[in-house]
This record gives sequence, C-alpha cells and structure tokens, in this order.
Amino acid sequence: ESRLVESGGGLAQPGGSLRLSCAASGFTFGSYNMKWVRQAPGKGLEWVSSIDPGGRTTNYAASVKGRFTISRDNANNMLYLQLNSLKFEDTAMYYCRRGWTASADYGERGQGTQVTVSS
Repeated sequence: ESRLVESGGGLAQPGGSLRLSCAASGFTFGSYNMKWVRQAPGKGLEWVSSIDPGGRTTNYAASVKGRFTISRDNANNMLYLQLNSLKFEDTAMYYCRRGWTASADYGERGQGTQVTVSS
C-alpha cells in the first residue's frame, strides 16, 4: 500500500522559514515525479511545486517562486519543501503527492502538515 506522511509544519512569523518533509513508502519513490500542493481555509487545492524523479528539474507556482525550494532524497524516500520569506497567504495545509501536474493523482491521501504564518 502506497503511503505519504507529511511533517514539519508549524507556526512561523512573516519572513520566517520552515522545512516540510514527506516520507514515502509502498512504491518505487525514485521512479516518480513528486509535488507539493496546499489548501488554504475555505479554498481549493493549489499546486505549489513539482520535481522530476532525478531531482534535476523543478517547477514552482508564481506565488512561491524564489521563496520555496523543492528537493528529494531518493535513497531515503524523502521529499522536502523549504519555505523561506513566508507570507500570511502561505497559511495552508500542505500535502505531498505523486505526479507532476496539478491534476495528476495516484490516490494517496496523507494527513498533511499545517503551516500557519502569523505575527
């Protein structure tokens, strides 16, 4: 059974930083594109960033480009998202998922990790 477990969220001040982690199991992690998506209160799911299997190609939503960095460790089946220069509008539940595009869906549903940006 494939599984994704997110962690690392928390409370941060505007301008602060957090590092999110995602532990993958039950599938060949290094063979898949991976992505982060987020959902703010009362809003739909928003694609944040994607990374290819080798970690060499990445893509970011305009709203986070230059502030967030996606990375992966295939040896340990881990996906990461470094969040810098946090803004109030980054407040959301963050999820890792398989796939490159926003619509790609392999069915996993992790519990997510909450990021709250507040002064």
